[in-house]
Amino acid sequence: MRNFIREKKIVCGKKYMEVDLYSLNENQLDRKKSKRSKKKKVSLPKQDKLNDKNARRKFIWLAESNFGEGDIFLTLTYKDKYLPRSYDEANKEMTNFFLRIRRRIKTLGLDDEFKYIVVTSEKKGKDESIRFHHHLLIKSSLGRDEIENLWRRKRKKGEKIGDTIGYANSKRIQEDVNTGILGLVNYLARHCTYRRRWSCSKNLERPYIRTNDHKYSRKRLIEYALDPYDTQRWEKIYKGYKITDKDNGIVATYNDFTGWSIYLKLRKRLC
Repeated sequence: MRNFIREKKIVCGKKYMEVDLYSLNENQLDRKKSKRSKKKKVSLPKQDKLNDKNARRKFIWLAESNFGEGDIFLTLTYKDKYLPRSYDEANKEMTNFFLRIRRRIKTLGLDDEFKYIVVTSEKKGKDESIRFHHHLLIKSSLGRDEIENLWRRKRKKGEKIGDTIGYANSKRIQEDVNTGILGLVNYLARHCTYRRRWSCSKNLERPYIRTNDHKYSRKRLIEYALDPYDTQRWEKIYKGYKITDKDNGIVATYNDFTGWSIYLKLRKRLC
């Protein structure tokens, strides 16, 4: 039975791309799509848990496709008196927060396509109570102070301003390996002691996948897998892109059943 090497490109916006190279046999091939396939958009989940590899990768693809330098990374916490008792309550709190943002945008008459991804984390405290907090990636023409100020309750009679729900802190995303979008999404997506779920606005640009079963031979895949860290080779194959970093941007693995596979993270060159 013949083996084929599939190249799967995941193109995320204009600046980021991942590539998977792996073996397929004849029975696994769809004959109608065994050559270079058409673009296929990645589906958007209503909400998903960040507890498996595929969910984390999809999260990274969406973030890379929609957010970058100049956008906002926001962290929100709760005072004890406003602490949600369940994920549904925390999710409702976020829904109300997004409504306040949209109302503020409308009030100011801004030409704004508000986008977000929110990661909700929950962890047991020392007293066994569940503590919730949120991390958000936001694209909006509202300023940081304006957005932070909306993390508050509706003002009561006699009050000039409503009580803050908790701590709100934001920063602008920079184009850097550690503080840029890739560093942030890797931080949010990594496995840790928190239970984490994420959701997003419906207007996000979706990354797309395209496959090609005739670009690489089995012999070539093995050759590259045994010497995977030749960045110049990969950057020559994928012109206009560079490996994100040598240590984490190239992964070659071997499996007794499927053989070698290679995983690449590539970023568009600035010039």
